[in-house]
Amino acid sequence: MYKDVKAVAFDIDGTLYAQWKLYVRIPFHFLRHLYYYSHYGILRRRLRFMQPVTDFYDFQAEQLGKQMHVSKEKAYHLIDSISYKGLQPYFNHIDPFPEAVETIKAFKEAGLKIAILSDFPPSQKGDIWGIRQLCDVCAGSEEYGMLKPSAHSFKELARRLELEPEQVLYVGNSAAYDVRGAASAGMKTAYLLRGLKAVFNKKNPEADISFKTYRQLREIVLQ
Repeated sequence: MYKDVKAVAFDIDGTLYAQWKLYVRIPFHFLRHLYYYSHYGILRRRLRFMQPVTDFYDFQAEQLGKQMHVSKEKAYHLIDSISYKGLQPYFNHIDPFPEAVETIKAFKEAGLKIAILSDFPPSQKGDIWGIRQLCDVCAGSEEYGMLKPSAHSFKELARRLELEPEQVLYVGNSAAYDVRGAASAGMKTAYLLRGLKAVFNKKNPEADISFKTYRQLREIVLQ
């Protein structure tokens, strides 16, 4: 087993599926709600570098309400109906990366704990292509009071897995949010190479593992 790893945790967006498959499906959704998304995008970037809060959903709605000059209740409804539930139907027609599910099943069969930590509610993706039922922990970082790359949510994930952070391998596609965030919490990291990085095998020097396919990741972890 890879360096005494006891659990493998995964980001979802861009890690378990190709994010362009979502983007090509939502231009009209985005344009319909352009005013909302212009404010929401700014807010999310700002929230990534704030201190953890007790109730992220409440705080996020309060801050968006101030930006958009609407009530907190109205902002909460907008976030839920547009960003959370509003995007949910689009995932019904998106497939995961080849061998992603098979690799996670292999990790589970090998005795590893499985976890999901995404910046958006995992419920947005339904059963996550059957992965949810394999998970020991399945959560959005919002539940823990802070978005990635804060170490707070990663440490809370390890706590709920009943493991030390160094016993967890976190798999993601973002160097800034996934690799650096998980590493700052003491986790091992695996970085998914895509596009030209995969073509030229440009490994991420900050990650413990850089991989192009889930078969490759499976072989490295279970060797």
